[in-house]
Amino acid sequence: MALNSPLYQRGETGGLVTLKIFDILGREVATLVNEHKPAGNYTVEWNGTNSAGQMVGSGIYFYQLKTSSGFVETKKMLMLR
Repeated sequence: MALNSPLYQRGETGGLVTLKIFDILGREVATLVNEHKPAGNYTVEWNGTNSAGQMVGSGIYFYQLKTSSGFVETKKMLMLR
């Protein structure tokens, strides 16, 4: 199962962007983005695997987007298998 999430970076300049997936207990599941990006709109696809490449189970997960400008956004999502 794939997840497409529109992601954005606020501000006029780029910077370091990190996008991580966490499980319901707050444990990090995967890091999808950890790089410098220019400001703009982005779409990132998560294929439902953890950092070890194993498929995660059905349940509630959170994605957290952080930028070097101090912007932090955390959203809930549901993975159904």
